[in-house]
Amino acid sequence: MASGTRRKLQSQRKLESMGVAYELVTFDPSIRAAELVAAAAGEDPAAVFKTLVVVDVRPGIRPILAVVPSNRELDLKLLAKHMSTRKLTMASHAEAERLTGLKVGGISALVLAGRGWPVFLDASAQGHDSILVSGGERGVDLRLAPADFIRVTGSVLVGLTA
Repeated sequence: MASGTRRKLQSQRKLESMGVAYELVTFDPSIRAAELVAAAAGEDPAAVFKTLVVVDVRPGIRPILAVVPSNRELDLKLLAKHMSTRKLTMASHAEAERLTGLKVGGISALVLAGRGWPVFLDASAQGHDSILVSGGERGVDLRLAPADFIRVTGSVLVGLTA
């Protein structure tokens, strides 16, 4: 488990309450792009995952969290197919912040777990012993096993990138 004098984030408390081992990875909070996080942390960009907020164009449908590697782009058509819908759009930064209550660069499926957010994790996560995901605050990622991320967030594991 992570330790130190830094206050524990909601995501850390959630992981600890579920007995999930993780490692805290910190970096300059001015860095918002996941690929730059990978570079700053000296990590493989394919193992650093970004959380994207996706909106179904049909009214009344809950927004979706898509978690994909930092070096890949989300394929909205693939996700729409998994969702059995016709059209999805990416939320703007302002819309993502309004919907989640979190700042871009700190949007975290771990924080939003249990709040009714559908979470889709790119299948490439299975190719890593551990992945880095946002801890819910800019400048903080958490390293954990993909299986633990899936268990905590209720993620559906699917191909999300072309």
